[in-house]
Amino acid sequence: MRYIYTLVFLVLLLGCKTENKSVASTDSVLLETFRYTNNKAPKISVHRGGKSIKNYPENCLETIQYVNANMDAIYEIDVAKTKDGKLVLMHDNSIDRTTNGTGLVMNQTYSQLKEYNLVDDFGNVTKFRIPLFEDVLEWSKQNNVVLSVDIKRSVPQSEVIKAIKDAKAEDVCIIITYDLKQAKSAFALAPDMMLSVSGRNDREVEALLTSGIPTKNMIAFTGTRLSDKSLFEKLHDNDILCMLGTLGNLDKRAEARGDKLYSDWLNLGIDMLATDRPFAVAKELKK
Repeated sequence: MRYIYTLVFLVLLLGCKTENKSVASTDSVLLETFRYTNNKAPKISVHRGGKSIKNYPENCLETIQYVNANMDAIYEIDVAKTKDGKLVLMHDNSIDRTTNGTGLVMNQTYSQLKEYNLVDDFGNVTKFRIPLFEDVLEWSKQNNVVLSVDIKRSVPQSEVIKAIKDAKAEDVCIIITYDLKQAKSAFALAPDMMLSVSGRNDREVEALLTSGIPTKNMIAFTGTRLSDKSLFEKLHDNDILCMLGTLGNLDKRAEARGDKLYSDWLNLGIDMLATDRPFAVAKELKK
């Protein structure tokens, strides 16, 4: 009888171990490839999926496809939520600036939003429509294109992370966070995913290093102003890649003074440039 009890106990124990193994999370590919000591990350992050491109609107799947056909990059996108709970790509609270429609995203269903056409930065109405987040995830997964996902305030972080996990797109998504609280909540929800974290100065970097979030989960956004080279060295010493936001003033500076500035900034120790001028950066990096 004792032998039978022992046998049953061993069977149950092995069953539990097998079950636990099947549900254990696996680190995303990015946690290995987007580290300073094993850096396989592109040097360009395309702001809003592509801006200031004639006939190609921001936060548009067709724009991402167009840019991606011409360079190696990752794509920052903005995720908003419709009245009927659909996740879509949209930066603003309203659709007035980027479509030929009007009104708040949160007050319209996706069926209503599909009636509008996206407008490029020059006011041209295109044939393209507001894309569903799930469709962009699927395309990115199929084409191994990395998305940097900016979650708008009207959308719970948990819903976007769930959508990524449901699509099994963890290997092609980075979750953008703006402060330590957001970074901690994202890590709690997705300990297997890469996070974009704010590391604009020594104080923020020190807070990250003592946060309990493993550095392998971090890519540091160092802001839209140039920092001292020592900040990039500190991040690299902790195996963290750093990204500079040239979007805005630094892009304007490069346009006015010469695109060689992009190479100069990378030579300071910056690993990636988040830009509104991806074609100019890509051309400079080919020299």
